[in-house]
Amino acid sequence: MSADDATTELLTLSRRLLESIAEGDWTTYAELCDSTLSAFEPEARGQLVEGMDFHRYYFELQGSSTPRQTTITAPKVRMLGPHAAVVTYVRLDQWVDRDGTPATSVFEETRIWHRRQGRWYHVHFHRSSNR
Repeated sequence: MSADDATTELLTLSRRLLESIAEGDWTTYAELCDSTLSAFEPEARGQLVEGMDFHRYYFELQGSSTPRQTTITAPKVRMLGPHAAVVTYVRLDQWVDRDGTPATSVFEETRIWHRRQGRWYHVHFHRSSNR
């Protein structure tokens, strides 16, 4: 697989991952992530979380949330050899709040992907909020 092909595939997978989050699609999210996924994110309050249970909780809460749109800006892919990559971008989440006012959240994200057995798995991420 060429570096250009891997870059395209990783950006597609990253977009698919974010769509699964916005849509509350746990099945797709779990399919894309390694079961030992680790993360630093605002919801973890500075703690490293490992495994999928922490994330599943938030998917289960999403049941009645309003539709969201996610936009990736300034994406970069850095290959760390044929089996590992870092994907960075700024994520814009848009939705309509309870008062009917459009709202946007901004996050800087770094996602680590590991290729094994012919496919990429999301293994770690760091998400910072700039609300």
